Amino acid sequence: MGDPAHFSVRGGANPHTRNRLGLRKRVSRAEAIAQWHALAGALVSLDVRVFVIPPSDACPGLVYPANAGFLPDPGETPPTARFYLLSNLIETRAGETPVYRDFLSRLGFAPVQSRYRFEGEADFIPAGDVFLFTCGPLERQRFVPRFGLPPWRRVYGFRSEPRAEAELAALVPARKLLRLELVDERYYHGDTVLASFGPGRKHLLAYLPGLSPASRDLLEKYCGDHLIPLSDDDAALYAANSFALRFRGKHCLLMPVGVSEALLARVRETGVEPITVDVGEFLKKGGGSVKCMIGDLGELTTEEHLLPPEVAAFRKERDYRTLYGIS
Repeated sequence: MGDPAHFSVRGGANPHTRNRLGLRKRVSRAEAIAQWHALAGALVSLDVRVFVIPPSDACPGLVYPANAGFLPDPGETPPTARFYLLSNLIETRAGETPVYRDFLSRLGFAPVQSRYRFEGEADFIPAGDVFLFTCGPLERQRFVPRFGLPPWRRVYGFRSEPRAEAELAALVPARKLLRLELVDERYYHGDTVLASFGPGRKHLLAYLPGLSPASRDLLEKYCGDHLIPLSDDDAALYAANSFALRFRGKHCLLMPVGVSEALLARVRETGVEPITVDVGEFLKKGGGSVKCMIGDLGELTTEEHLLPPEVAAFRKERDYRTLYGIS
């Protein structure tokens, strides 16, 4: 997770970051920091080890490390450096890449830059025995004239390009890829419309209007009864931007607060326990919610003596428990 001390709207690169006049929104820093700690504390209480990326005034988007890249191998046996595909981020966030590269290297990973426009876990989602790769048209972000008030609109586009598919497929040769097309700029990453969860990650929350008709058909055919369509209201709260995990043998789904009771009931029907947390400041001002704020590094060894000493020391130094004195 990325320390939120400098979280602000700098680039205004998605529809949530600007008001109807196109002006960038202002962040309540105190509220954001409190919400960030609530999310980190919830993860720690669920036995998740949280490593904290130091804040950077030049990179306020570090609070959304799901965009950092993608880890092909979620296990660590043996605990040596593992390949990590670094994202090729949108221009307004490109300055984050060197920060992620250094941080991941010091944690014991081997980051390599993607050749194409690709924004990590946000657009590459494990679901059952496949990976879902989401992409859409890349646009030069700009204001264009229109009839009405205001007399302009902002063009945003999407974040990962179709050409990245071959590169990603080579990293997960044992699994099939389903390429899905995003069509609504409010849902500019796949993890804003899709969330896999539960045993084998076979269940899927999906906001189908955020996908092209052909992609909806493909997804419905693949998922069958495991697909849970999201309502407009739940989708607008970024219900799909949820984080799946296991806690003491039980499957859980960490979800944004405010989602409907009907949706929570559907999740429970799958045998998964939903847990809600309020990160509304990050959605309303930055366009990211629970999953966006978490970069998933998979299973890490707890046997520190098996790690290079400098890696073990850095992991301890940047551990949320160490930083905030939690025993």
